[in-house]
Amino acid sequence: MNNLKGTRVYLCGAMTFDSNQVVWREKIGKILKAMGVMVLDPTNKPIDIGLEKMEDQYRRSRLRRERDYDTIAAEMKVIRCVDLRMVDISDFIIVNVDIEKYTVGTWEEVSLGNRQKKPIIFRIEQGKQNTPDWLFGMVPHQMIFSTWKQVIGYLSMIDDGSYTNTYKRWYLFNFNKE
Repeated sequence: MNNLKGTRVYLCGAMTFDSNQVVWREKIGKILKAMGVMVLDPTNKPIDIGLEKMEDQYRRSRLRRERDYDTIAAEMKVIRCVDLRMVDISDFIIVNVDIEKYTVGTWEEVSLGNRQKKPIIFRIEQGKQNTPDWLFGMVPHQMIFSTWKQVIGYLSMIDDGSYTNTYKRWYLFNFNKE
């Protein structure tokens, strides 16, 4: 059926000082691209501003120690703007959560997507049983998973039309309809 073909996904999750955050995005992005999904990845942005690399994070740590908050604020305002714009234009969001990792931007992105009633699929590193309670009040628990295999299985069923419960979030348009 190819329901997801032509849709856009934002890959959301902690980024600070963690090269693994690039690795999971590359793996999941490759699978989604094969399904015809356009991937919006904050570690590989389709724009020339608001780019962020690991060395930028280390440099901002140095700036923080030097108390150069003006430079940090100026950089982060652009990064935040670009990342939130990617959330805006996405059709759905995949969030990788490690409850032991500190993150701030992730939760703003999730909140924005939730207010927009986008499908938000969570993968919880420590397992669904360790999902923060607040998330159960934000999104349907059927969109919270323990493994990447479960996430891909769910998206495959959305793609082929075998999973039909929309949770009032999945609205997939057929632009090829005559």
